[in-house]
Amino acid sequence: MAQAFDLVVVGGGPGGYVAAIRAAQLGMKVGLVEREHLGGICLNWGCIPTKALLRSGEIYELMQHLPSFGLAADNLRYDFAGVVKRSRAVAGQLSRGVAHLLKKNKVTVLDGEARLAGLGTLKARLKAGGEEEIRAPHIILATGARARQLPGLESDGKLVWTYKEAMVPEALPKSLLVVGSGAIGIEFASFYRALGCDVTVVEVLPRVLPVEDEEISAFAHKAFEKRGIKLRTGATVKALQKAAGTVTATIDANGKSEQLTVERVIMAVGIVGNVEGLGLEGTGVKVDRAHVVIDEYCRTGEPGVYAIGDLVGPPWLAHKASHEGIICVEKIAGLNDVHPLDVTKIPGCTYCTPQVASVGLTEAAAKADGRDIKVGRFPFIGNGKAIALGEPEGMVKTVFDARTGELLGAHMIGAEVTELIQGYTIARTLEATEEDLMHTVFPHPTLSETMHEAVLDAYKRAIHF
Repeated sequence: MAQAFDLVVVGGGPGGYVAAIRAAQLGMKVGLVEREHLGGICLNWGCIPTKALLRSGEIYELMQHLPSFGLAADNLRYDFAGVVKRSRAVAGQLSRGVAHLLKKNKVTVLDGEARLAGLGTLKARLKAGGEEEIRAPHIILATGARARQLPGLESDGKLVWTYKEAMVPEALPKSLLVVGSGAIGIEFASFYRALGCDVTVVEVLPRVLPVEDEEISAFAHKAFEKRGIKLRTGATVKALQKAAGTVTATIDANGKSEQLTVERVIMAVGIVGNVEGLGLEGTGVKVDRAHVVIDEYCRTGEPGVYAIGDLVGPPWLAHKASHEGIICVEKIAGLNDVHPLDVTKIPGCTYCTPQVASVGLTEAAAKADGRDIKVGRFPFIGNGKAIALGEPEGMVKTVFDARTGELLGAHMIGAEVTELIQGYTIARTLEATEEDLMHTVFPHPTLSETMHEAVLDAYKRAIHF
């Protein structure tokens, strides 16, 4: 006999489990089908464990500069296996936490894989064996995505890695090639470089971190090179030749070809949605370039079927997936104050050294949109807290509409900017103007004062610059 629910979520990542919990809060009987790990890629193989790795790298790198803080320590070293073990323990702890939250909210979790099998029906192949029919008038697909593979450059899990293998290596490679300079690629480059690995990054576009504001990207380029990361922009990896313990990459740039031999390669060239095996054939669900097409309330072309997270359009971020889950469920529940997601109010964060964060339009995008703009900038070197922390390398940039005073975008690079960006995100959400931000009192001494000064600078009122 089929299990019946008000709503079923397929996938227990940051979009799926949040949607399930919110639906349960709204009084629905909820089922969730997960084939592998609760918390999804983000919690188990992405956002969380990479931050644990990066934290170890940051501490070790900081320890190299102890004398500048009036401190000393002998025989500085790291236990690489211990670094990886801690990362996995952090992920495991949080995955168990998600399981607890789902149980607390009375969400029924089924371990297995599910596919559409008719109107309001799913067939679930269970890990424990057998197949079960599940019925629900509302089905949310939240199956996430996986690393994109390029023809001829496919990962093998040994010499050529995806993010998964890069998080659990048996030993630190002496040399590494990272293909792709988006958030994933740059974060791994940053971690491995912190522990002393010889790192080269290849980016096909003209600059690293290509989705960021051009000024921030240029600042990051210099900062990464200062840390010893070798950058090849406007370059393409044409071939990978594997040998015993090494890989030789053929890299084309500016009409010239070079060969680079490294111990390991990380492919970080984007993602593709997990659309296979979902029973989408013969339904109204449309797939475009390996991602499911949805409307502003996450509805697909099939009645009663919705999709969220990395399975659908950009930006492919965990917090975007969670918010989509909330919007989708609240719309299903008939709440009156549900608003479509505005992607220009979603912050993006890259946890490299130095950190990068942004929200809203870049200067170039604002100009391309026909806006008359005012731009403000403030360097970390003018901030007392940054100097006291030994983190004077960074800057904040703001972009305002010259006519209305609307904060169109904010872009930051430096220590802890991934925490600071939320101040500008709230300002965007509340439709704050330059006057609101100017009249806001920022505490002293804090890094957040750079945010205030960058606003003031856009209107020629900066005090400390």
